[in-house]
Amino acid sequence: MGLLSLLRKLKSAPDQELRILLLGLDNAGKTTLLKKLASEDITQTTPTQGFNIKSVQSDGFKLNVWDIGGQRKIRPYWRNYFENTDVLIYVIDSGDRKRFEETGQELGEILSEEKLAGVPVLIFANKQDLFNAAPASEIAEGLQLHTIRDRTWQIQACSATTGEGVKDGLDWVCKNLKKK
Repeated sequence: MGLLSLLRKLKSAPDQELRILLLGLDNAGKTTLLKKLASEDITQTTPTQGFNIKSVQSDGFKLNVWDIGGQRKIRPYWRNYFENTDVLIYVIDSGDRKRFEETGQELGEILSEEKLAGVPVLIFANKQDLFNAAPASEIAEGLQLHTIRDRTWQIQACSATTGEGVKDGLDWVCKNLKKK
């Protein structure tokens, strides 16, 4: 289930370095997700003021995950991190229905960026462990993800705190990176 086992699947491309950009609104669960991937303690997570980077080395494979803060004042700086991105992971708080319109607008702006043209996108519908979480299918419909035609995409229900659904999302990422 761990990230290292997923990376071993990709070892057929030795010394390949991959850049994954982790974006989403503040409080969506990006840093918790990143810490879960790195098998770190998730109980001491604070809002990201800037960015976090975690690199994992396994069998000649290096995965660099860039977690950029999602506060409104930081979002204009997201574009400084777009270059050379191999996969975009966009995290949505499935329980915060009041912000679905805002997160949809941000995702739309990101997907229209020239530097991210054709970059595969995984949307994590996070916080599925909450009683009021919208199902991934409802989020996909509300964000009109079916209209995305210029890249491969996937929406994955998950809970960063329990780890449920995270492996499935990373399996999709690995499959799409192998195609490159």
